Amino acid sequence: MTSETYDPQTCSLRGFHMHVSRFLDGSDTPRAYLERCLAEIDRREGEVRAFATLNIEGARAAADASSARYAAGAPLSEIDGMPFGIKDLFETEDMPTECGSPIFKGNHTGRDCALIAGLREAGAVILGKTVTTEFAFYNPGPTRNPFDTERTPGGSSSGSGAAVGAGFVPVAIGSQVVGSLIRPSSYNANYGFKPSFGAINREGAYSNLSQTALGTHAATLTDAWMAARVAAKFCGGDPGHVGLTGAVALPEAVRPARLARFESAGWDKTPPEVRAAFDALMDRLAATGVPTVGREESARLEGFEQLMAPALEVTNDICGYEFLWPLRYYHRRDPGSISQNIATRLADWEKITADQYAVLLDKRDAMRAAHAALSDDFPVLVTLSAPGPAPRGHDWTGDPVFAVNSSILGAPAISLPLLEADGMPLGIQLIGSPKKDRELFACARWILDTLGLKP
Repeated sequence: MTSETYDPQTCSLRGFHMHVSRFLDGSDTPRAYLERCLAEIDRREGEVRAFATLNIEGARAAADASSARYAAGAPLSEIDGMPFGIKDLFETEDMPTECGSPIFKGNHTGRDCALIAGLREAGAVILGKTVTTEFAFYNPGPTRNPFDTERTPGGSSSGSGAAVGAGFVPVAIGSQVVGSLIRPSSYNANYGFKPSFGAINREGAYSNLSQTALGTHAATLTDAWMAARVAAKFCGGDPGHVGLTGAVALPEAVRPARLARFESAGWDKTPPEVRAAFDALMDRLAATGVPTVGREESARLEGFEQLMAPALEVTNDICGYEFLWPLRYYHRRDPGSISQNIATRLADWEKITADQYAVLLDKRDAMRAAHAALSDDFPVLVTLSAPGPAPRGHDWTGDPVFAVNSSILGAPAISLPLLEADGMPLGIQLIGSPKKDRELFACARWILDTLGLKP
């Protein structure tokens, strides 16, 4: 087994924002920062395998241009010079977009998707494309967990989570339809941010299902917010959505009036020692005087818990029906180009009728309506990001049962790397109300302040 010992304090020092003042005073440069990232990649990428493609020459040129802007006192944005990993679902004009599938091997579209175009305009350094599972579903890629390479990094944003966890980049872009941001963030000690649906423009992303949201894996809470907020500033939200709004700076901490403890269908799958660790953390937060209310104390929360129980099954069928059309074409054209994992799921998805899909959407609407009705009294739901640490083995990417809840609700979620289990990182998850992403970060910062942790 190869591993890098999990140390929360070391992980928090991998961020970008604390270096910006040094870029401005000349004691450090974006090019030097990039070279430190490249040194880590050179040291460990052979075992972690986070990247599908690297463009080191292009990244160095972008970092040099950024260094010159800082020397002139004229950075383009708050993320000028920040190295990014980009999930290999998003078009980049200088690298192929292969979607974790041999069907797209060598696929050069010759353009940037809206998000990447916006990041480049903001001065970001696009270092490489990170590994995704096949079509961003469940069939694993080659990436390994940087804290124990005998374990999965999660998925589908496998490479993005691992690249940040390994210290290769301070931020990597991911996407989530089921649990693809929050779960790998938990497994790789990331601050993971899955924004409200529509918050970041998906044009040119090869994942356009009705729950897909683009977000960030980051080394710090500040980097997670600032990278996403600046991205939306330069590329906007989805059509019909304004996108993330508010100041680019991380929100100040705001003490919540109360917190809702949300168990969801994942609680029964969670080992006793993980439950105990979560309970202990909730007790620490309650000791500040903030009420923490669970299903036992609130009939409304109990009703919501019951309504949300089938969230994973409903989501899988919604997404399967929506992805049926291109997937069926790929399979018909070349059956051998689709993994057995996906082919088996395709056989099930083909049985879903339009009438059944309508019922699934009604169930999702009911969940969202119930969540909206709770939001005044319980603006933040606190739960786990995953039932436990990253599973051993590489034949699956772990259970998304906790992470799926924010996806089906279209709500923002943040994974905070606050717990450990079996010597591995494990996140807690905050779920907020749709379009109140900034308020959720204010609560997350309060939690970090309460625990004596830097944002």
